[in-house]
Amino acid sequence: MRLHGSVTFNGRAYSSGDEISGLFIYPFFLIHMFVFGLSGFVLAYSGAPVEFVYMHGGIAILVYLVFYLAIFGRDDVKWMFINAGLGLFGIVSQIDWILSLFGKHVADFPPYVHVIPFLYFVLYTFLIRHALLDLLGARDDETRQRRVQAAYVGASVAFYLAAHLLEAW
Repeated sequence: MRLHGSVTFNGRAYSSGDEISGLFIYPFFLIHMFVFGLSGFVLAYSGAPVEFVYMHGGIAILVYLVFYLAIFGRDDVKWMFINAGLGLFGIVSQIDWILSLFGKHVADFPPYVHVIPFLYFVLYTFLIRHALLDLLGARDDETRQRRVQAAYVGASVAFYLAAHLLEAW
């Protein structure tokens, strides 16, 4: 993948336009974000002070955004937030489904508690989409890219609806 900004990984500096392997980027960020996202989720919904949740999650999310801008570029990050706004129903249904596994629901918490878990969800699903584009060789093939993105949207909508229906039963 071609970098959109300068960044340093493990003491090695990369410049804007350099190529970097997705085999390093995706596993590193998927695991790293899973751990931080999980801790942010647990903190937010376990009753930790909201100020601590915002500090813990907010700093990490800011750091991830800096990396995302350098790796994926401003336009993709902009679309990440646009799609998140459009997909708010999906995010609510997924978070509600996860909380239901613990006997809780989105409505049990004030809106400000959801900010950090929602932002982690947006960042994580963005990373999954990009990983699929690269793993399936669709980044530079417009036809394949459209197919992968259509399958991603279809699978996401199906998963969201299934989670919503299972929650409703």
